[in-house]
Amino acid sequence: MRIVLTLLVRDEEDILAANLDYHLARGVDFVVVTDNRSVDATPAILAEYVRRGVAHVIHEPGDDYAQARWVTRMARLAATRFHATWVLNGDADEFWWPRDGDLRACLAGVPGAHGAVVARRTNLLAHPRRSGPFHRRLVVRQATSANHLGEPLPPKVCHRADPTVEVEQGNHRVAGGRVRSPLDDGRLEILHVPVRTRAQFERKIDVGGRAYARNRELPHTIGHVWRTLYRERAQGAVASAFARFAPDEETLADGLASGQLALDFRLAEWLERVGAARVPSSLSR
Repeated sequence: MRIVLTLLVRDEEDILAANLDYHLARGVDFVVVTDNRSVDATPAILAEYVRRGVAHVIHEPGDDYAQARWVTRMARLAATRFHATWVLNGDADEFWWPRDGDLRACLAGVPGAHGAVVARRTNLLAHPRRSGPFHRRLVVRQATSANHLGEPLPPKVCHRADPTVEVEQGNHRVAGGRVRSPLDDGRLEILHVPVRTRAQFERKIDVGGRAYARNRELPHTIGHVWRTLYRERAQGAVASAFARFAPDEETLADGLASGQLALDFRLAEWLERVGAARVPSSLSR
């Protein structure tokens, strides 16, 4: 078995090395990355993994967030050039978490009749009394995860490698000759950390909202979360969306008491154990 992770990134220096180290430690063999116009340390971080022989980077200059086209390109490369058995189409803020064992054991046990596996996403929110790197602060789990507008958070799927695969915008569905009968048995979860700081959240809104505004291929119903947040940010009204991912003391206490929130240290403990909080050597010199 050979597992290939695809990532579409833009200015993810605060989380990228942790994401790569985590997945490589949990059974991913190789990573195909599309770097879309990063201006922070993202290219330098990626260069280290290329030198190690565990990553291939595509530099994408487009600025219209054609995610479906770009991720489809990576998923097909994973099948044809990098000899994948399974492909995980992820984002930098997503950590694929197997229920038992590592990713290899998780996917090896998928019956042959299934060409994909559903991975439901779980949001981790910031604890108001914790500081430090993102993984030490984001230890509050939503019992029912929602997006930035309060809507149910859709799952994602990983799939058996297929040179004809089509990945839809958002990576929520795939289609292709080998991609059939998705297995949804809870064996795979995604720990999702989309909001690490207020500055990072607002920059993501600005970049994503402007890119969607430039896209002439997609209907306005696609990307509605980022389009809505972009309009709200222009009006100075994103505080409520940010607060959903950064509960204050009272909200946390109420959520813990009602069961709507719970403490979850799985990701924090794993990243500490594998040393994924390190500063990449390319940035420490």
